[in-house]
Amino acid sequence: MTAAALVWHQFRYDQKIFWRNPASVFFTVMLPVLFMVIFQLLFGDQTVNGRHIKVSTYYVPSIITLGVISATAVNLAINLTREREAGLMKRARGTPLPAWVFIAGRIGNALVVATIMLVLVAGLGRIAYGVAIPWSEAAAVLATLVIGAASFCAIGMALTTIIPSFDAAPAITQAVFLPLYFLSGVFIPDDQIPSGVLHVAGVFPIRHFFLSFINAWVPSGGGFDPGDLALVALWGAVALVVALRRFRWTPVGG
Repeated sequence: MTAAALVWHQFRYDQKIFWRNPASVFFTVMLPVLFMVIFQLLFGDQTVNGRHIKVSTYYVPSIITLGVISATAVNLAINLTREREAGLMKRARGTPLPAWVFIAGRIGNALVVATIMLVLVAGLGRIAYGVAIPWSEAAAVLATLVIGAASFCAIGMALTTIIPSFDAAPAITQAVFLPLYFLSGVFIPDDQIPSGVLHVAGVFPIRHFFLSFINAWVPSGGGFDPGDLALVALWGAVALVVALRRFRWTPVGG
């Protein structure tokens, strides 16, 4: 088989495995949608000071941010750790399947799910809450999606290098990402977060990924800033180096 055929075969396999796992589908796809519905019910009629937009508009790009990170970094970190500790990755490494094809299939699956999350949340926001889709800013939105998803895939793979077991994987990933969702303005409108906290959050990629999305989705809120995406890409590049140097195919225990 050609390299392209191998990647396509692995990608189709990973897609089937993902969609046949109800737990993965719920936590990766449905949970962000559930968060969006809850936040809209609680805060939908309020206005975000400084951006002069309704909270219903604010939460569309924020939940897209959450969905993309969940589909890439969180999903990859947990599932790759599970397969590593179960010996499945070691077994795959012993087959003629090239290692890069195995990883490409997983990353391809994550990118497709991230794209589905964008379409799903944008469609729900338009139909249920009247939030306009910024067709004129499609290039900025697409660039944010591609660069952000690729960077968080690398971050997810790098994160596996510090996770010692599958039991620890969900706890460590949530300990890393959940506080940053709150600090970065994903769960709480950033006008309600102290500026000092936002400066701390600005060290990490979630804040800049979110800013890229909301400023592309709502240009009146500040306009698209490539500098935010550059910082996300920098985090992704560093994570890729870590993953290439420390990624394990065998269980940590041996």
